[in-house]
Amino acid sequence: MATFGKATFNAAKYASCRPTYPRQLYDFVFQFRESTKGARWDTALDIGCGTGQATVELTPFKRIIGVDPSAKMIEQARESVKTSHAGLDLSSQIEFIQSNAEDLKSIQEGSIDLIVSAQACHWFDWDKFWPEAARVLRKDGMFAAWGYSEFRLARYPSATSLISAYSQGSDPEKSLGPHWERPGRTIVDNHLLDVPDPLEAVPGKFSSFERVFFTGDHYLHLPNRRPVILRMDTTWAGLMGYLRTFSALHTFHGKYPEDLEREDGDIATRFWRRLKQEVASVDGTGVPNDEDPITIEWPLALILARRA
Repeated sequence: MATFGKATFNAAKYASCRPTYPRQLYDFVFQFRESTKGARWDTALDIGCGTGQATVELTPFKRIIGVDPSAKMIEQARESVKTSHAGLDLSSQIEFIQSNAEDLKSIQEGSIDLIVSAQACHWFDWDKFWPEAARVLRKDGMFAAWGYSEFRLARYPSATSLISAYSQGSDPEKSLGPHWERPGRTIVDNHLLDVPDPLEAVPGKFSSFERVFFTGDHYLHLPNRRPVILRMDTTWAGLMGYLRTFSALHTFHGKYPEDLEREDGDIATRFWRRLKQEVASVDGTGVPNDEDPITIEWPLALILARRA
């Protein structure tokens, strides 16, 4: 998470290369909200809002607040809402606050109908966050958080071992594994199973808690599995853009700057070429061009809680 506060971090480029959460996900969350009798749709809060990708999807609510600890993310988010949703300016409906998730002192007690967190809750200090969430939520208010784990090439399951070796290997000179910020990365790759149950963490404050896994057949040990819904149709050049957003890659280059000077490309480029070669061997064709299409998918975990 510290990567997002560095002077070298480019929030706009980060936003353009990351996956967009599908309509099915928001519909699922909103339907869960509607299942509460007399559910109110006054105020929604997006914690760890980043560049505002999920914030702008909360428009069923009259007022929307985005919170993030990174000033650069907040700056980009404020620009994003000016041209989101078919060119509509949502600035009057959405406000942004620079703040940590565990300290929402600017949010009035019992004022929030829905809290969401998109690919951010793995950084929370849950011993502090659950009580704070309980404080700001209305009675019967709802919390929904989701996170996606290691990407997959939808049509090429044989590439999964290459992806895991690159992203999760143990050799600090040949893999990004040792360069992720922990325990955050571990939590998201473990499908948020490490997030404590609020029914136990803050007894009496929440009435329900459940986990949903949009992981398809990738992780057969998980319960309550549903089909994968998070996908991105891109090009091989687009895949490279996504690989460049990895915080662990920035950390790797900080430790091994000479890697950027290699004639055969840096670690991300070398991995990207190995993926191309694997796809070519499966298809029995030539190595894909940079502008050839490729589909990426991400297993996604969702947690849902309702305030008592």
